[in-house]
Amino acid sequence: MLRLLASVALILTATPALAAKAPPKTVELYAINCGVFNLPNADGFADDGSYKGQAVKMVVPCYLIRHPKGDLIWDTGLPATQSAAQAQAESAGPAARPLVDQLKDLDLTPADIEYVSISHSHFDHIGQAGQFAGSTWIVDPDEKAYAFSDAARKSPNFAAYASLEKSKTILIEQPTYDVFGDKSVVIYQAPGHTPGHTVLLIRLKQAGPVLLTGDLWHIAASRPNKRVPRFNTNKADTLKSYEMVEKLAADTKARVVLEHVPEDFDAMPKFPQPMR
Repeated sequence: MLRLLASVALILTATPALAAKAPPKTVELYAINCGVFNLPNADGFADDGSYKGQAVKMVVPCYLIRHPKGDLIWDTGLPATQSAAQAQAESAGPAARPLVDQLKDLDLTPADIEYVSISHSHFDHIGQAGQFAGSTWIVDPDEKAYAFSDAARKSPNFAAYASLEKSKTILIEQPTYDVFGDKSVVIYQAPGHTPGHTVLLIRLKQAGPVLLTGDLWHIAASRPNKRVPRFNTNKADTLKSYEMVEKLAADTKARVVLEHVPEDFDAMPKFPQPMR
């Protein structure tokens, strides 16, 4: 028996640990469906009444950016449970697969994700962020304060991300933050929709620059017409952010993605295929 135990111990100690998941050789962008809205009246999305009485469908995306130095989750979609989503919006469509479950298609778990960041803390962007509390949270300081304000703590969705409060955190103190230090994945401050709203520029080797614009524009027609939602926290800041992002898009020749617009989402590779 002692010889058998010794042999088993030898085998176990001689067996190498499973190799860590190999990082990609180049930057990859994955677009993940994390929910749908069917809005019977989009009046709130323009303060000039342009959308009054108009029905609008919006996709709620999550994004995974894979980099040779690590992985970043950008926006985490609706809460994983339909009941939580319905508490915030009766227009929420059928619940999508939880983000964590979809990451399993790539053999990834939350423990594999180095960074999490959100364009802003509205419930359809931060709804599953608590699953990534073990990652480093990259956030604008004004947005962090907004997400943990007294009013936000009373929200039905607060529990979905409350654990981020104790996460390792990097505050975006300057207009930009270079996530991996090589200018391939850069977060830009673009306030107005919320106090610390941000957008994300990803430079891909084959597809070129892609600009994920959060909730800067919810509806395609809002961009050329510079329409501002009624519920934005600051209209003047919103208009300045419009100008900044348009200049950024022009200077980089980036593909501009309006995150809630189904046509923009559908034009990206279908998950689990990446854009490179």
